[in-house]
Amino acid sequence: MMATSTQELQKKEATTPQGVERTKPRTVYAPAVDILERKNDILITADMPGVDDQQVDITLDKDILTVIGTVGPEPALQHRRVASEYGIGDFQRAFVIGNEIDRDHIEATVKNGVLQIVLPKAQQATSRKIDVRIA
Repeated sequence: MMATSTQELQKKEATTPQGVERTKPRTVYAPAVDILERKNDILITADMPGVDDQQVDITLDKDILTVIGTVGPEPALQHRRVASEYGIGDFQRAFVIGNEIDRDHIEATVKNGVLQIVLPKAQQATSRKIDVRIA
């Protein structure tokens, strides 16, 4: 993903819906995503550094596709940290999925902290002529 300013390069903390409380004291970030519509599917690519296939959870509940990535504990340092510009935290993002998606064939892969979710488009209903008979 290509960014044009320093502001775009910084991680953004995920928002929590009003009235919802987090159960972990850990920071949660909204992963940066690209969404591409292709001929037969929609591809979501999310940057989630530190997350592997065992640490990502994707759920589809009604029309909401939720992605949660858990980052393991920060490795113990043998030195004193002088400065830190990279925040450690988990990832969470949700998307509204329309009826044009074939929900039974959604696939996801993760490699080197990059999650890809393929949302195949449902087969379009074909129109046909209905014969009318005399009853």
